[in-house]
Amino acid sequence: MPVVVLVGTLDTKGAELRYLRDRVRGAGCETLVVDCGVRSEDAEADVSADEVAAAAGESRAALASAADRGPAVMAMARGTTEIVKRLHAEGRLDGIVGVGGSGGTSIIASAMQALPVGVPKLLVSTMASGDTRPYVGTSDIAMLYSVVDIAGVNQLSERILANAAGAIAGMTAAAADFRSTLPERPLVAASMYGVTTPSVETARAWLEAHGYEVLVFHATGSGGRAMEQLIRSGLISGVLDVTTSELTDEIVGGAFSAGPHRLEAAAAAGIPQVVSLGAAEIGTFGPPDSVPERYRDRLLYRHNESITLMRISATEATQLGTELARKLNAATGPVTVCIPTGGLSALSVPGAVFHDPEADAALFEALETALEARVQVVSMETDINDRSFATELARRLHDSLTTAASEPV
Repeated sequence: MPVVVLVGTLDTKGAELRYLRDRVRGAGCETLVVDCGVRSEDAEADVSADEVAAAAGESRAALASAADRGPAVMAMARGTTEIVKRLHAEGRLDGIVGVGGSGGTSIIASAMQALPVGVPKLLVSTMASGDTRPYVGTSDIAMLYSVVDIAGVNQLSERILANAAGAIAGMTAAAADFRSTLPERPLVAASMYGVTTPSVETARAWLEAHGYEVLVFHATGSGGRAMEQLIRSGLISGVLDVTTSELTDEIVGGAFSAGPHRLEAAAAAGIPQVVSLGAAEIGTFGPPDSVPERYRDRLLYRHNESITLMRISATEATQLGTELARKLNAATGPVTVCIPTGGLSALSVPGAVFHDPEADAALFEALETALEARVQVVSMETDINDRSFATELARRLHDSLTTAASEPV
C-alpha cells in the first residue's frame, strides 16, 4: 500500500493527527507519523520529536527549555526536512500531509518544499486563507484552510480533517498508479508575460515541432522563481528566457520581482540559454495607489484594476543592461542574447504607449558594452512579437542544444 507521512506537533495537535491518521488508514494507505513538536514526548509517533531535533543537530529538551521559541521552530524545521527527505529516498513516503497553526505550518511547509514536484503534498493550516507564498514557495503544495483554529476535533474540524484524509489518500493512490501518456522529450523552460505572449507561443510551437516539450512560466515573480528552481533540479535541457521583466522589477522595486538570483540558475547549470528583453521596459505595480511616490510623475499605464505598469527611464535601462550582462557573463554554458530593436513588448512598438527609442537604445548599449565577447549577440529590426524574431529565438536554442548534445562529455 502507498505510504502517507503525517507531520505535526503532537504536543498541541495530537488529537487532530490521530484522527487524520485513522482516516488515512481507513482509506487504504499505510501511515508514518512524524512529530515536530518541541515539547512532545508522544510515544505514538513513528519518528519522535527527539529524532527530529537530532536530525538538525539539536537536543529537543534544550530547544524546549529555551526562552526564545524562534530558533526552536527553525531547528525543528531543519530536522523535519531532513527526516522527510530521508523517508522519501528510502521509498517510505509516497504522499505527505500536515496539520498546523502558524509555527507548525512553517515547519511542515519547509519539509514539503524539499520534496520533488509530483509528490502529493497537502497542508491543513490556519494560514491558508492569507498570503501563502512563504509556505508554498515554488513547490506544488496544496493548502486547505482549517476555518476554525486547530484546537481539537469538533463537529466542523472533523469534516475538514476527513476531507483532508480523503484528499491525500486519493492523491497518493493516484500518484502511485501514475503512468505518463506523453512521450519523453527534452524539456525547455520559457518565460512569458501577457505582452510577449505571441512571441513565446510562436517559439513554443516551433520547438515542439522539433521534438521538445516547452514549459512556460508566467513572469510574475513566483513564475520566475519556479523556473529557476526547476532549472536547478536538473530537469531542464535549455532555457528560452524571452521575458526578463522580473529583473526590471528587482531594480525598480516592482511587484513582480523574482528576487536577486533571477537569470542565475541556467548560468550555473551550464545549459544552453537564449535570452531576450521581453517586457524589460516595464516596471509592474499593483493598483495606482500602490505606485511609490517617487514614480507618481512617470509614464504609467493602467493594465487592469490590479496592475499598473510603468515605463522605465534611460537611466534605469542602463542599469538593467549592465545587470543583465553581469549575470550572463557568469554563464558556464552557451548563451545567445537576441535583441528586437523594433519593440520589447506589445506596449513599446512604434505608436504604442511605452514607445521610447532613447530608453531602448540606452538598454541595448549598456548590455552590448558590458557583455563578454563569448556571449553571442543577435540584433533584429523587428519587435519581439514578430514571427520571424520568435522563430529565430527558437532556432538559436535548438542549434545550441544540438551542438551541446553532440559534444563529448
